[in-house]
Amino acid sequence: QTRKILAFSSISHLGWMTIILIYNPKLTLLNFYLYSVMTTTIFLTLNTTKTLKLSTVMTSWTKAPVLNTTLMLTLLSLAGLPPMTGFLPKWFIIADLTKQEMTATATIISTLSLLSLFFYLRFTYYSTITLPPNSTNHMKQWHTNKTPNTPTAILTSLSLFLLPLTPMILAIP
Repeated sequence: QTRKILAFSSISHLGWMTIILIYNPKLTLLNFYLYSVMTTTIFLTLNTTKTLKLSTVMTSWTKAPVLNTTLMLTLLSLAGLPPMTGFLPKWFIIADLTKQEMTATATIISTLSLLSLFFYLRFTYYSTITLPPNSTNHMKQWHTNKTPNTPTAILTSLSLFLLPLTPMILAIP
């Protein structure tokens, strides 16, 4: 179930926000806003492709390859990989915890985030790399009949390319 994976992801991100709440509430809000944008993007993408399980994620690649590519990139951003937007709040939280002389806590949450990264990578692998066995001889459907989903496109752009703007957002009082 994709919803269960995203529910556990929410619990994990809530842990990041709870740890830093006492020391830097502004950073907690930034983390919450960015997480909300990325999660909304993922849910809109899954809703558009009508995906509920990992097995149906594999079949959605043939229906909407561009949408699945953006789903993959957004999942990697949610995992907090460095070139994406989701990396910066985690980096700031680790840096802030280190300033507070809580390096053990920073190490523990960083290590535990590798578990989430495993599930995101598994989800990404199923959504883009694997194709289900195909016993029928029919042409792949490369285009959907739906109109472009503008909110999904805007939120995807924000969740992937907001990284350079994040320090400017933090500078706002």
